[in-house]
Amino acid sequence: MKWLDELPWIALLAIAVLMAMLPFQPEPHLVEKLRMLADGSLAKPLDIFDLFWHLLPSILLVVKFVRSRKQVDS
Repeated sequence: MKWLDELPWIALLAIAVLMAMLPFQPEPHLVEKLRMLADGSLAKPLDIFDLFWHLLPSILLVVKFVRSRKQVDS
């Protein structure tokens, strides 16, 4: 995971925000898929992949944060 450690924070943050908000119209896919998840209608493999795809940069941001905290504590 060295590549994640070397990725600049600002770049990862920008990508995470952008992916969470795309597409801007009519509504972001992430909002739509999370609503489907809450309703229990998130069943199609494409919808599950789409949710994962739009959450991936945010997940990487959390992983990078946890890894950086562990390095500081060491």
